Amino acid sequence: MSSQVYPAVVAIMLGVGLAAVLFIPFVAVQYRRTGRLSLVQILVWVGFLIYGLALWTYTLLPLPSPEAIRCVSAQTTPFQFVDDILSYPVGSLGAIARNPAVMQFVLNVALFVPLGFFLRMVWRRGIVVTTAAGLAISFLIECTQYTGVWGIYSCGYRLFDVDDLIANTAGALAGGVLSLALRPILARRDAAYEPPTARPVTFWRRMLGMLCDALAYWLVGTVAGVAVNGFLLFVLGRDLDGGSRLADIAFTAVPLVLFGLITLITGRTIGDAAIAIRWQGGARPAVVRNLLRYLGGVGGWQLVMAFAPGFDALFVLAVVIALIATPGRGGLPGLVSGARPVDSRAEPARTDKPSGLTPDSRPAHPAQPFKPEA
Repeated sequence: MSSQVYPAVVAIMLGVGLAAVLFIPFVAVQYRRTGRLSLVQILVWVGFLIYGLALWTYTLLPLPSPEAIRCVSAQTTPFQFVDDILSYPVGSLGAIARNPAVMQFVLNVALFVPLGFFLRMVWRRGIVVTTAAGLAISFLIECTQYTGVWGIYSCGYRLFDVDDLIANTAGALAGGVLSLALRPILARRDAAYEPPTARPVTFWRRMLGMLCDALAYWLVGTVAGVAVNGFLLFVLGRDLDGGSRLADIAFTAVPLVLFGLITLITGRTIGDAAIAIRWQGGARPAVVRNLLRYLGGVGGWQLVMAFAPGFDALFVLAVVIALIATPGRGGLPGLVSGARPVDSRAEPARTDKPSGLTPDSRPAHPAQPFKPEA
C-alpha cells in the first residue's frame, strides 16, 4: 500500500469505528435537539470524524521504526516556501504546476479548507472561529512532529515547518470564507426549524432504536470479552490459544444482565432512550411489563443467539414483521407486554377521571392520535 493511500485507509477505518462507538450518543443528541435524525446529519457527522482523523494520519503516518528514524531540525523562517518555489523553474504555467514546492504549499492549504465547511455545518461557526481552529490544530500537529510524537521517539522525524503553519491557517481561513456559500442553505433550514415536540413513533424510528440496542449489546459485550481475556492473560498468565470460553460467556451474559436491569428499572432500553420514546399502557404490573418488553426485543434476541444459534435471524425477521403489522409500532415487545411506544415529550395518558365529569359531559371531539410520518 502506497504512503499516500495508507493514511486515507487508516482515517476511514478509524473514523467509521469511532462513528460506531459514538453513534448512540449522537442519535440521542439529535433527537433531543431536533426531534429527528436525517441521512444528511449522519453523513456530515461521519465525514467530519474521518476528516479530523485524516488531518492526523496524513501528517504522522506511517510511523517509522525507532531504529530507522532520521532526526530533522525545525524550519522557523516564515515564507521560506517562496525561495523554495523560486529554486525551481517558474517560467510558465506548466512549470509552476509541476513545481514540487508549489504543490506542497497548495496541498497544505487545501488540507484545511474543509474545516470551514464542517465547522459551519456542524457547529454553525464563522470565519474567525474557523481560522483560529485551523491555527490551533496546525500548531498542535507541528508540535507533535517537533517533539517526536510527544517523546515516543528520541527526536522529531518529521519537519516542524512554520510555513506549514501559515499554509494550514490560510486554508482554514479560505474554508471559512467559502463556507459563507452555505448561508442560504442553513438559513432555509433554520427558518423551517421547529422546537422539538412530540412526534409520531414511526417504523424507521423504532428500527433506529433497535439498531442502537444491537450496537450497545455488541460494544458492551466486546468490552466485557476483552476484559476477561486481558485478566486471564496478564493477571493469571493463562495461554489463550483457541480463545476463552469465559470471554464468550462474558460477551453474552454481561450485556444481557446489564441491559435487562436498565430496562426493568427505567422501563426503557438503551435504544428507546436514544430515540426519545417511552412505553405506556398495559394491565400487567410495571416490572412484568418491562421484563416482557425486554424479552420481546433485544433481550430475546440475545437469548436466542446464546441458546439457539442459527435462529437469531428468524427472531429478527419476526420482530420486523410484528413492527410492520402493529399500528402503534409496538412490534413484538408491545404485543407481549400490552404497552405501546410514545414520544417522551407526549403528555402521559390519564388514568383517572377528572372530578365533575360524567359520561355525558365528556368532550365531543377527543384528541386525535398521531399520524405516522410519510
